[in-house]
Amino acid sequence: MIASLAHRESGIKLAREKKLMVQSRLRHRLRALKLGTFSDYADHVLSQDGAEERRFMISALTTNVSHFFREAQHFELMSERLIPVFRKRMDRNERIRIWSAGCSNGQEPYSIAMHLLRQEPALASADFRILGTDIDPHVIRQAKTGRYTSSQLAGLAQADLEQFTVASGDSQPHRHMTEVLKKIVLFKELNLISDWPMRFTFDAIFCRNVVIYFDQVTQTQLWPKFSSALAPSGLFFLGHSERILSPDSYGFRSVGPTAYSKCCEVSGAAR
Repeated sequence: MIASLAHRESGIKLAREKKLMVQSRLRHRLRALKLGTFSDYADHVLSQDGAEERRFMISALTTNVSHFFREAQHFELMSERLIPVFRKRMDRNERIRIWSAGCSNGQEPYSIAMHLLRQEPALASADFRILGTDIDPHVIRQAKTGRYTSSQLAGLAQADLEQFTVASGDSQPHRHMTEVLKKIVLFKELNLISDWPMRFTFDAIFCRNVVIYFDQVTQTQLWPKFSSALAPSGLFFLGHSERILSPDSYGFRSVGPTAYSKCCEVSGAAR
C-alpha cells in the first residue's frame, strides 16, 4: 500500500525488494505518530487525516544525495552554448532563467550560479535567476539557508570558497553562500508530477538523477512538459544513467552525454 501511495503522490517507483529500505526510512515516522505497525501507518497515510503525513512519508522515501559541480561536462557545455546568448540578452535587458528540478539541498543551483558568474561576472547585476525545486520541504529549507558543512563543500575549489562563501561566524565549521548567490538562486517546493506553476520558459533545465526513480510511463509524461518549459535552443540535462528514448518525439536533440537541446515545438505537448 505504501509503495502504491508513493507512486501516486510523487511518481516514485518502489520495487518489492525495497521493502526493508522503506521500513527503515519510515520507522522514525511510526515512532513520531506512536503507531505500532506499518499496517497502522499505511492506514493512517491513506486516511483523510493523513494528508500532512503523506508529505513526511515522501520526504523520508526520497534520496537526497548531491554535491557541488557534479558531472562537470554539463557545466562546460552550458558555458559554450549559453554564455554568448546570455551576453546578447543582457545587452537587450532581457530575462535569463535556469531551473534546477530536484535540487536537493541546493548544491546544484548554487554550482550553476558560481560557474556562470565565473564566466560572466556581469550576470550578477542582470535579470538572471535560477529556480531550485524539490518535493522534499526539509531540503528546500536547508537550501534557502545556503549553509553547508565542510564535508558538503568538499567539491569546491579554494577560489570558489573564497569568492562565493563566507564563514558562518559561529564555532561550527560551516560556511554560507554569499548574498550575491542568494539573490540569484530561489527555492520552491514542487512535486514534478503535479501542475507546474511557472508560466515562462527556461534557458536551461537540470533534472539530474531524478527521473531514474520514475517508471517509464511517468517519464514519458514528463518529457513533453519539460520540452514545453524549455526556451528555443535551450538545454536540458539529465543524470549520467538517464536517457530520453526517441528524443525527437518530444522536440529534443542530443548534444552530448545526457544533454539535449530544444530543437522544435511538438504538437500536443503539455504546457
